[in-house]
Amino acid sequence: MEKSTVIGLIAGFVSVFVGMILKGAPLSSMNNPAAFLIIIGGTFACLFNAFPMDVVAKLPTLFKLLFRAETGESKVEMVKLFVELSQLARREGILALEGRIADIEDPFFRNGLSMVIDGMDPDFVSDVLDAELAVMEERHSEARSVLTQAGTYAPTLGVLGAVVGLIAALADLSDVNKLGHAISAAFIATILGIFTGYVIWLPFANKLKVKSANEIAHKRMIIEGILSLQAGDSPTAIQAKLMVFIPQSERGELEEEG
Repeated sequence: MEKSTVIGLIAGFVSVFVGMILKGAPLSSMNNPAAFLIIIGGTFACLFNAFPMDVVAKLPTLFKLLFRAETGESKVEMVKLFVELSQLARREGILALEGRIADIEDPFFRNGLSMVIDGMDPDFVSDVLDAELAVMEERHSEARSVLTQAGTYAPTLGVLGAVVGLIAALADLSDVNKLGHAISAAFIATILGIFTGYVIWLPFANKLKVKSANEIAHKRMIIEGILSLQAGDSPTAIQAKLMVFIPQSERGELEEEG
């Protein structure tokens, strides 16, 4: 599980609700079904108006990604794997790598290595992998924009909810006590709109952006390794090329082994 998402959500709710208590605002005021309907229902209505059904249907998958920790081989492990494959190719030839394809879980990696084993032109292999990466990046951007747009709609809907509440409050000025309570309730929609927009939707969109960037960097590393294997580079040369993708603080293990 992605711990930072859980920590962020808990900290966000605690900060707002404890802050309300410290300010003297009763938590019972949050019991406002109309405000929740305007903000939550209105936000999803906006999303359905803004995106095709197939894009909105990806929301459950996006939430799973937000709460799922990154899996797969680390960049250090990836360097070790490419060095191992390079040593095997130099000893037994590029066709010997065919026996290792079944051990590779990443479909992107398997596809690129298969093309190399089949003897395809290096430029063709590079073009295919780059195109697949570009399509993946565009797909990630489209899915991420759903959360970005939700983050822009929610605060505005909060203002709408406040206006609706004020209209209801000012409709009857005969009871001053009721008027104060009604005005207070009117701003619950504003709280919900700002909270969901700036604590949930927009931060979630940014986290997906970071996850996408990490995945793209990982796959660019794979492309570089595959093309180096095809070019017949030495294990030392491949390691040197792939080390640029690894932060300086994480290179110690590889440098010691080297």
